[in-house]
Amino acid sequence: MKKAIYLIILMMCYLPFQASAHVLNTERKNADIVVNYVYQKAHLKNQINYNVFKQAFIAYNKTKGKKKSLLTIIDYSKPSTQKRFYVIDLKQNKLLYKTYVSHGMNSGLLKASDFSNKVNSHKTSLGTFLTESTYNGGNGYSLKLNGLTRGKNDNALKRYIVIHGAKYVSESFIKRNGYLGRSWGCPALPEALAKKIIDTIKGGSVIFAYA
Repeated sequence: MKKAIYLIILMMCYLPFQASAHVLNTERKNADIVVNYVYQKAHLKNQINYNVFKQAFIAYNKTKGKKKSLLTIIDYSKPSTQKRFYVIDLKQNKLLYKTYVSHGMNSGLLKASDFSNKVNSHKTSLGTFLTESTYNGGNGYSLKLNGLTRGKNDNALKRYIVIHGAKYVSESFIKRNGYLGRSWGCPALPEALAKKIIDTIKGGSVIFAYA
C-alpha cells in the first residue's frame, strides 16, 4: 500500500504542466486518494475538517523550500475557545499537537472574521507560511514566519508575525472571559507548549492558516 501511495505522489509531481482534461481528472482522483489515506491514517476525523485538511495538504505539496515533512494547520473558522492549532507529521501520519491559538485583536472577539496583510493592522493573516529561525524578543522565545501567499500574508516578516507563547492563551483565561486572549496578529500559543512546538516546526515547515 505504501509503495502505491509513493508511486501516486511521484506521478503527481512529474505530471506535465500542459495536460489533457483526462489526465487532470486522473490527477485529482489520485490526489483525493492520497489525502484520504493520510487523513484516515493520522486519525484526523473528528479532529480537523476534511476539506480544510485537503486544502492544507495541497498547499503543503505546492510549497517550495520546505525542509520538514510537517504540516501545521490553523483553523480560524473555529472560535478561540476551541483547540484549532494542529501539527501533523506527514512522514509518520501522526497528529503531534492540538492546542489553542490566538488571533489578532482587530480580527474579532470570540471568532476571527476580519483578516489583513497590512502593517500595524493588528489582524490575523491567512494563507501559507514557511517557518524560519527563532529568536528571543519581547514575547520571549519566538519563531519567524515567512508569508508565501501574495496579497494575503506576504508582509508577515515586515509585520513581525511570529509564533510565541502567551499567558492569555489558556483555559483559565477562557473561563474568566468567555474567549481567548488576542494578539497583535501573531498566532500565540499556550506558554507550556510554545517552546516544544516551536522547536518541532522551526526551520522550514509549512503552516496553513484557514478561515
